[in-house]
Amino acid sequence: MSVRPYREIQRRKSRRIMVGAVPVGGDAPITVQSMTNTPTSDAQATIRQIHALEEAGADIVRVSCPDEDSTAALKTIIDNVTVPIVADIHFHYKRAIESAEAGAACLRINPGNIGNAERVREVVKAARDHGCSMRIGVNAGSLEKELLERYGEPCPEAMVESGLNHARILEDNDFQEFKISVKASDVFLAVAAYHGLADACDYPLHLGITEAGGLRGGTVKSAIGIGSLLWAGIGDTIRVSLSADPVEEIKAGFDILKSLGLRHRGVNVISCPSCARQQFDVIATIQKLEERLAHITTPMTLSVIGCVVNGPGEARETDIGFTGGGNDTHQVYIAGVPHHRLKDDDVVEHLVKMVEEKAAEIEAGKKPHAAE
Repeated sequence: MSVRPYREIQRRKSRRIMVGAVPVGGDAPITVQSMTNTPTSDAQATIRQIHALEEAGADIVRVSCPDEDSTAALKTIIDNVTVPIVADIHFHYKRAIESAEAGAACLRINPGNIGNAERVREVVKAARDHGCSMRIGVNAGSLEKELLERYGEPCPEAMVESGLNHARILEDNDFQEFKISVKASDVFLAVAAYHGLADACDYPLHLGITEAGGLRGGTVKSAIGIGSLLWAGIGDTIRVSLSADPVEEIKAGFDILKSLGLRHRGVNVISCPSCARQQFDVIATIQKLEERLAHITTPMTLSVIGCVVNGPGEARETDIGFTGGGNDTHQVYIAGVPHHRLKDDDVVEHLVKMVEEKAAEIEAGKKPHAAE
């Protein structure tokens, strides 16, 4: 189905950098990332968590490296995972150098708090020597004292100025392989800062609403902030920051991208909230389907609607459709066309099997044919 004009998002033109083998910016897909919360010095625990994030679809994973024990474990971690690893560094320039030497794909730093000019040059040299990109990470909660004194409080202008000041330090060292973030826990502040930064430079932007909260509230807040920026064409990589299992951050990130048609991974389930017209238990059915279909990574759409008011119309727009009907007999659609009827007792099993077969068919169609 072709994209309709009102669904088109014109992405901001940005430079492209590489985070390991993953492109960020330019016309590359918007990437989804998360951060581990295990002690990085515990390599095995961190590896297990990264594997879970990889399985969930993470494109990039960040780990904090606050001490030598963490950077000492970094090489073991990197050698045992496939996703590019970003080393999160604050203040300690030696940790940045050690992380680059250990094989980190990217360093998350603020050049202005790494130390004097010579220390910054050493970090840049290590990044260049080891093929590391960088992320300048500005946070409203840790703005420079001089900016807070001048502006009086964290504000979009101060955050943009901070980001550009840090960028200038890297530019002065002839280093341009970096992206920038200007995060805040306040949605209005973060969104305004990102708009200002997007206008002021062409570097790739890492989006996030920092300290967004728990699973439900944080997801809602992030969807509003990150979603509005993506809708405006701003953003090249995203992290949904939640006080929850990091895997939930990846799921939420893909759901945000999926809702805007920017990336598609797994089954996009369209379902009704249910009402007195429902001809089967919609909520219980959806809960079971989401659990049973979590392993599917192939992009496809499934509509599950409780009655015939909206069911047939939604089914026309989805790969597989299911609409509740009377006498415990429901209608199944394929590619928008009525295909067969189905009784109540095997709804979930039947739909799971259909989705799995459709996914296998799609994946088989992607594989190149053997040369004759």
